[in-house]
Amino acid sequence: MEFQPEDTLVLVDGDDQQVGTAGKIQVHRNGWLHRAFSIFVFNPDGEMLLQQRAHGKYHSPGLWSNTCCGHPRAGEDLETAAHRRLFEEMGFDCPLSRAFSFLYCERVSEDMVEHELDHVLLGRFDRPPSPNPNEVADWRWIDIPSLIHSLTAQPDLFTVWLKKILLTTGEAELLRLARNG
Repeated sequence: MEFQPEDTLVLVDGDDQQVGTAGKIQVHRNGWLHRAFSIFVFNPDGEMLLQQRAHGKYHSPGLWSNTCCGHPRAGEDLETAAHRRLFEEMGFDCPLSRAFSFLYCERVSEDMVEHELDHVLLGRFDRPPSPNPNEVADWRWIDIPSLIHSLTAQPDLFTVWLKKILLTTGEAELLRLARNG
C-alpha cells in the first residue's frame, strides 16, 4: 500500500463551528469532538448497502457498518469529502442528500474514542460496488427489518456509530428513508 500522510481532521464545537484541526490518530486517542459523515446508500428495492470494515483498519476492524463514513479534511467541505470517500472506499459515486446530524461519544477500542458531530447522508445506487480491499473486507445489500434483527441479535458485529444511528432513527423512519432516500 502506498504511504498516505495522516489526514488532518476538523475539530468543532457542538454547533459544528470549527475550533481547530488535528491529526486523525491524535483526535481519536484524545476523544476530541470532530466533524464526520456517515453515508447510507439504498438500491431501488430499499435495501441498504453495508460494508464490513477491512481487518487492517486502526479501529473497529472487521465490523459491519453503513455504506461509507469518513471525515472532511481541513479546508474540505462536507459534500466533497463524502463523494471522495465513497469513491475511495466503495469504488463508485452517486448523488447524496443530507438527512440529519447528531453528536455522539463512544469508546471504540482501548485507546480510541469516536466523539463526532456526524452528518448522515443518503444516496441511491443500483449496481454492485467495487470496494477497495484496503478499506472494505466484504459488502452486502440488506433490507431494513433484517438489519435491525441482526443488529439486535448480534450487536458486537456492528460499528458503534451504525448502532447509534439505527437505534436512534428507528425502523419506521429507516424504512421511510430507504423508500424516499
